[in-house]
This record gives sequence, structure tokens and C-alpha cells, in this order.
Amino acid sequence: MADAPVFQSPITNPTPAKGSLTLTDESELTKVSVRGAHIAVSFGTCEQRGDVLVVGSRPDEWTLLGPADAVAAVVSGLDLSGFASTTDITHSRLMIRLTGDDAARAMEKACGIDLSDAMTPNGAAVGASVAKVTCDVVRDDVVSDGREAVRSYRFLADRSFGQYFWDALRDCTAEF
Repeated sequence: MADAPVFQSPITNPTPAKGSLTLTDESELTKVSVRGAHIAVSFGTCEQRGDVLVVGSRPDEWTLLGPADAVAAVVSGLDLSGFASTTDITHSRLMIRLTGDDAARAMEKACGIDLSDAMTPNGAAVGASVAKVTCDVVRDDVVSDGREAVRSYRFLADRSFGQYFWDALRDCTAEF
């Protein structure tokens, strides 16, 4: 991959969430869309491969998320013959992570999808409207210090919604 321009977050005022939930701007992570190359991750799911999260975003489309060098290594190992393509979408998409035990309850305020474990278990990926913004919602629970996994969601949307979307998610977390 060629050298990318310096990344500038679409979130200009990342006021933190209050209470037990954490909002993190992860927009600077590399995001690459892959179409037409077979990756063994099913539509509607995600899988961690080393430092890269591979998301089955749409039928025959995947999104790779992670550090630039790790994503480049995954891309270089793909069979891109035929009609396959890759597009670096880092600078056109924002990514925000919401983490905490009450994350699903907070999202009920802005999202009409069922975020219960039965419908969206860890590793699920869905398209949804969240706070009137069309986005991909990826459940990617966090495990740290050998403790039990903590519920966590990554939201990917057009970067033009940056500050609005951050503020909307922060508002959803206010009571927690």
C-alpha cells in the first residue's frame, strides 16, 4: 500500500462518556474493503486474525480493521484474481467503540436492532441505523488482564457524521 496522508479524526471534540461505559475513537485504525476475494469469514460475523479483525460486512464483501502493516499483510495474502478488489476506506469511515456491561442497554435508545446475546452474540456484524446514521455494528467483546469478556461494539459510518455520531453515542450513555 502506498503511504497514506496523515490521518485526522472526524471527531473534533471527543468528550468522554460518563459512568461505566467507555467511548473510544478508533477512526485512525486502517480500514480496507475487500470485494470478490474469498475470505473464510461468513457474512454477518467477524473473526480476529492476529491484529486484524475481519468482518463479513455484506455478501461477498469483507472489511479488514487493524494496524496498517497487519492489514497490508492480510491483503497481500489474498487471491485478488478475477473481479476481486481492495479499497482503503480509512479516510472515509469513522470507527467508534462503545464498551461496558450496559452497552446494549445504552444502544436501545438509538438503535432498533435486538442486541441481546441470542441475536447479536460476540462476533456478530450487522448493518443498522444508529441515531439516524447508517452504519455497520460489530460486536467485538474486549478481554483484558485475563478477566471475563466485556461487551463491546464497534460502529463504522461515513466520516462526515463524526462529531454528531460521537455526541449521539455519548448521550445514549449518560444514564449509565
